[in-house]
Amino acid sequence: MADYDYDLFVIGAGSGGTRASRVAAAHGARVAVAEEYRVGGTCVIRGCVPKKLLVYGAHFAEDLKDAKRFGWQVPDQCDFHWTTLRDNVLEEVDRINGAYTQTLETHGVEIIHSRAVVTGPHSVRLADGTEKTAERILIAVGAEPAVPDCPGAEFGITSNDAFHLDAIPKRILIAGAGYIANEFAGIFHQFGAHVIIMNRTQDILRGYDLSIRDRLLQISLMKGLEFRFDANFEGIEKGEDGCLTVRMSGHEPVTVDMVMFATGRVPNTQGLGLEEAGVRLEKGAVVVDEHNRSSVDSIFAIGDVTNRIQLTPIAIREGQAFADTFYGDKPTVVDYGTIPSAVFSHPPLAGVGMTESEAKQKLGSIRVYSSDFRPMKNVLAGRNERALYKMVCDGETGRIVGLHMIGPDVPEILQAAAIAVKAGLTKAQFDETVALHPTMAEELVLMK
Repeated sequence: MADYDYDLFVIGAGSGGTRASRVAAAHGARVAVAEEYRVGGTCVIRGCVPKKLLVYGAHFAEDLKDAKRFGWQVPDQCDFHWTTLRDNVLEEVDRINGAYTQTLETHGVEIIHSRAVVTGPHSVRLADGTEKTAERILIAVGAEPAVPDCPGAEFGITSNDAFHLDAIPKRILIAGAGYIANEFAGIFHQFGAHVIIMNRTQDILRGYDLSIRDRLLQISLMKGLEFRFDANFEGIEKGEDGCLTVRMSGHEPVTVDMVMFATGRVPNTQGLGLEEAGVRLEKGAVVVDEHNRSSVDSIFAIGDVTNRIQLTPIAIREGQAFADTFYGDKPTVVDYGTIPSAVFSHPPLAGVGMTESEAKQKLGSIRVYSSDFRPMKNVLAGRNERALYKMVCDGETGRIVGLHMIGPDVPEILQAAAIAVKAGLTKAQFDETVALHPTMAEELVLMK
C-alpha cells in the first residue's frame, strides 16, 4: 500500500463533510478535513439554523397581535430591535461552530483551516502551497447562491448576506420563488418590510403539491406581499439616495431599498482542480455513483456539490454511508425515496412522497383525501387563515403515497407522519388510529 499522509482527506467541513470525517475517524481512519471558512458549513453558519432562528423571531409579530384576543395586554406598537436578534443569532452560530469543531477534535480528526484544491487522484494543495496526500479524497464543499447575470447585479445581496444586515430594509425585492425566497419573504414581511417577490415563471415552490403552494400564494397575497410573475431582470440601477430601481421584463420598474437574489444554488466546484484531476462534472456538479464515487476511483463527493438533492439531512446520510462503506465494513446505499421536506414560510408547509399530479401520472388510479380547516388558535385570534392537509393514496391498495400540508407547525407534524408514509401504511390504518384531541395533527386521521 502506498504511504499516504492520511487515509481520508475531506475538503469542506459542512454537515456532510463533518459527519463523514467523524465517522471515518471513529472507524479508525487517519482523517484530515480542510475548511477555508468555518466548521459547520452552509446549514450551521449561513443557512438552515440561523434562518430558522430568524423565522422564530418573525413569528412574534403575529403572536403579539394574537395575544390580545387571549387576554394579554400587549401595546398596539411593540418595538423590534433587529440588531438584538441578529447578534443573538450570530452568537448561537458561534456556539454551534465551536461544538462541531470540538466533535471533530474529540474523534481525532485533524482540522486544517485552509482552502484546499485537488492536484491529483491522491493529492491536494493547501493555500500556503503545502501538498498533502491521501488514499481517498472526499469533496464536500456544498453549493453557493446563484447570482443572475444582469447589469447592476453587484448591488444585490444573497441569503449569505441576510444574516449580517445593519437594518431591515423598508422595501425589498426578492428574486426567486423557491424555499429560500419564500422563507425570507415571510421573515422580512413580519419584520415590517414591504416585500415584492419576482419570479421568471408563474409557479412558486415547484415540486410541492399544487394545492398547497396555491394556498401559500393566497395567504401571502392576503398578508400584503406582492408578486411579479414571468419577469426577468433587465437591470438594476442605484440612485443617488441609495435606492435601487429594478427593471424587469413584462412589468413596470420598481424602486426598493434592497434586492435579494434567491434564484437557486450552484455547486461550489469552481477552482477546485477537479476537472484537471479527471473528475467528471455536469453543470458544475460532481457526477457520482450510488457509493458517492466520482469518475476517479479515489475521489468521492457528497452533499450539495453533487446536486442530487440539496438538503442537509441528505448530505449527512451520504457522509455516514460513505464512512460506513469504506471504513466501517458496512456497505450502505442511501435510499432517496420518500424524503420529507419543509418550507419555513408564513405559514409553513411540508410534504413527503408523490404530489397529486405525480401520483396520477405514475399510478393512474388514485384517491385524494383532504382537510381544509381553520386552526383553533386562529379562530380565537380572529385570524382568517386556513390550514390544508392533503393525503394522496393508491386507488387500488389504499397505500398512502403522498402527504402534503400547510398550516401552523406542519413540519413538526409531518416528520412523524413521514415514517408512516415511508413504511407504506394505508388510509385504513390511519382511520383506525384514535385521534389526539384537540390538536391540528388529529386531522391526519380524520380526512375525508
